Amino acid sequence: MLIYEYKLDGSKAQYAAIDEAIRVCQFIRNKCLRLWTDDHATKNDLQKYCAVLAKEFPFANHLNSQARQAAADRAWNAIQRFYDNCKAKKPGKKGYPRFQHDNRSVEYKQTGWKLEPDGRHLTLIDGCGIGRLRLVGTRDIETFPIKQIKRVRLIRRADGYHAQFAVQAHRVIEHEMTGATVGIDVGLKAYYTDSNSNTVKNPRHYRKAEKRLKKLQRRLSRTAKKSNNRKKARQRVAKAHLKVQRQREDFARKEANALVTSHDLIAYEDLKIANMVRNRHLAKSINDAGWGQFLQWVNYYGAMHDIPVVKVAPHFTSQNCSGCGTLVKKSLSVRTHICPDCGLVMDRDHNAAVNILNKALSTVGQTGTDAPVSA
Repeated sequence: MLIYEYKLDGSKAQYAAIDEAIRVCQFIRNKCLRLWTDDHATKNDLQKYCAVLAKEFPFANHLNSQARQAAADRAWNAIQRFYDNCKAKKPGKKGYPRFQHDNRSVEYKQTGWKLEPDGRHLTLIDGCGIGRLRLVGTRDIETFPIKQIKRVRLIRRADGYHAQFAVQAHRVIEHEMTGATVGIDVGLKAYYTDSNSNTVKNPRHYRKAEKRLKKLQRRLSRTAKKSNNRKKARQRVAKAHLKVQRQREDFARKEANALVTSHDLIAYEDLKIANMVRNRHLAKSINDAGWGQFLQWVNYYGAMHDIPVVKVAPHFTSQNCSGCGTLVKKSLSVRTHICPDCGLVMDRDHNAAVNILNKALSTVGQTGTDAPVSA
């Protein structure tokens, strides 16, 4: 599934209509969740309940019928995720479904909208009164048959309103084989270090923007509640955070693409990032680095290029010597690996990256290489 996104250009009345559609979507989701809480309803029951809500509440009837069903699907997805976590006996909180109060999107399936042949205008044809909107962007959504567009999602963000088109298509890139394999060790000092001792500098987007964010937050705290100045201040804070988010994602995508393009096998540690951010001393830096987002893009581009991307257990990758396998215990503050047995001296992260690659090669085979990498 490919996601094509545009910014929406419309009038204030149209934006208000989108907000109303988003509120109706939230209302239906919460009502479906209440039905499940009270009566243990099934997925089919929630779908049927959409029609009941449309008859009972006139404003709900304005939203397209399939958009109402999509809202019910959101409620069921939260319920199903809770069931799955319980069955898997996930430690800690299981994610019990909660009522939503900050919904920012509404999703249409294959009815309730119309895309013009030029691919530059989108018309919403349900009873919400959104009407015809101009699409601002460089994507070529018009090249796909309408039947392949399975979802149209309208999203409200700090910088305006956006439309996402979910296109059913399989994108494959012919990978040029390089014969190179690599293990990567993500970190805080360097964004990641690979098994060839190359490092990528950690951009620290949040840390660089932190001074401005604090200044905007202080201005927000001085405004009167429920005032127009407070709304404007909140908007400025939200835009600043959105900019950091986009910087982080853009950097992660570009680095992941470059890594996959230049290698035939990539190995990384299967880190439990959710557990790692419980460390209050490192949580901000770990979240700022965005390891999870980066590794998701590595897997995405790896599948697109049809190359193996292997995750290995993180146990002792930093402690074991990549030259002889001796366990060399060291605290997190020790940044140099020094083996007392074979005398190997190298950067701690480089040593870990080599161990990660060797673990992966022992799992999937040599994949065209002569032997596992060693120091």
